[in-house]
Amino acid sequence: MFELLVPAEKAQLDRLKGNTKAYDLDLRPKLMVQAMEELQDAGVEPDVWKIEGLDRREDCENIVAAAHRDGRDKVGCIVLGRGEDDQKVREWLTTAAGVKGFIGFAVGRTDFWDPLVNFRAGKTTREAAVAEIARRYRKFVDIFEKARPA
Repeated sequence: MFELLVPAEKAQLDRLKGNTKAYDLDLRPKLMVQAMEELQDAGVEPDVWKIEGLDRREDCENIVAAAHRDGRDKVGCIVLGRGEDDQKVREWLTTAAGVKGFIGFAVGRTDFWDPLVNFRAGKTTREAAVAEIARRYRKFVDIFEKARPA
């Protein structure tokens, strides 16, 4: 498993006038494909690529094509939540799940952060925090499964 993180560099953001949304939409997906291909060419061959959430189906398709290039057809991709809010993660899961080659997700902080903070602050019980984390995770599973192609 390889977690592909492609954060914006200062010069890239400067060219985009600090617009991180433009980076995420227009530049990050291309850089992700480029990085995957460079890593593969250098001998990095994960069975699963952990991919930061993408907004467009086309970008998800390009990521899977890169993961599968040159006969790597058994490689899968999973969506990372990047600590984003619930709504954004829902969008990313729905988009990626509709693309064959995306096999799952890893959205830890979005699932557990608030319940854990509330538990540590004494605002909720351990049992209630566990139940809330499980509820959130189950919701994301349902979203992903519903969006998968038949």
